[in-house]
Amino acid sequence: MSLGQRLQDRRIGAGMGLRELARKADITPSYLSDIESDRRVPSEDVLRTLANLLHLDADELISRAGRVGELVEDYIKGEPAAGILFRKVAEGRLNKNAIEQLIKHTEKLTKNKEGYR
Repeated sequence: MSLGQRLQDRRIGAGMGLRELARKADITPSYLSDIESDRRVPSEDVLRTLANLLHLDADELISRAGRVGELVEDYIKGEPAAGILFRKVAEGRLNKNAIEQLIKHTEKLTKNKEGYR
C-alpha cells in the first residue's frame, strides 16, 4: 500500500473529509489530494502532523514516503558505518521477518548503549 493510499484509507475510516483533515493539518485541500494521489511527497513535519491527526505511526509514514528522516540522515553523516549497514540491508533485500529480528536486536543494543560508547 502506498503512502497516499494509507492516508486516504485511514482518513475515510475515521469519517473525516479531505477538507477537514487539510484544515486540521494546516495544509491546502489540493496539497492533501496530491499526497493521497501519490503525486507529491510531503515533508517530514507534514507527515508527522498527519500521523498524529490520523493516529498512525509517523515512522511508518516517513518510510512509506521513501524518506529516512532528518535524525537518521544526520546520524549516518556522523557515523559512516551506519550508512554501510543500511546499504548492506538494502542490498541483501532482507524480508520482513529478518528486518524485525534486526530491529529487536538493535533495541537490545540501544538499551545497553552505555557499553558501546
